[in-house]
Amino acid sequence: MQIVPVAYDHPDAVKLNDQVQLEYAERYGEEDLTPLDPAQFDPPRGLYLMAYDEDGAPVATGGWRLQDANDEGYADGDAELKRMYVIPEARGRGLARAILAALEDSAREAGRTRMVLETGIKQPEAIALYTSCGYAPAPKVGLYRFHEESRCYARALR
Repeated sequence: MQIVPVAYDHPDAVKLNDQVQLEYAERYGEEDLTPLDPAQFDPPRGLYLMAYDEDGAPVATGGWRLQDANDEGYADGDAELKRMYVIPEARGRGLARAILAALEDSAREAGRTRMVLETGIKQPEAIALYTSCGYAPAPKVGLYRFHEESRCYARALR
């Protein structure tokens, strides 16, 4: 496995983003409507990572973008985790954990003090990953903060 930084609008990132959006639609009845600008993932204000298998095929992604105190519930120093996804054929290999650890390191190096994320109750495997990595339930943030199915988690980076 090789994990490398890519632009959020890189063709491989777009391909996996399309796949995760289909999964959201299957689970929740619609895609994630959170507005994302590719520039939000440009270092040092963010980072987007892609994992490739030994054949060079994209198999997993994830990114973070800078957040500071705003009307969506974020706090100064936050890094928001976005688009964590592993293709079904590559699940169970530790790819999500490796990407998450690399994203946390990057956010920490960029001076962020807390990683926050929003997921949903129809993604129990995501919730299990985050809680097993030290994330705790947190006040809701983001576009879906008023949705009953939404769950937010956070972890201090320092």
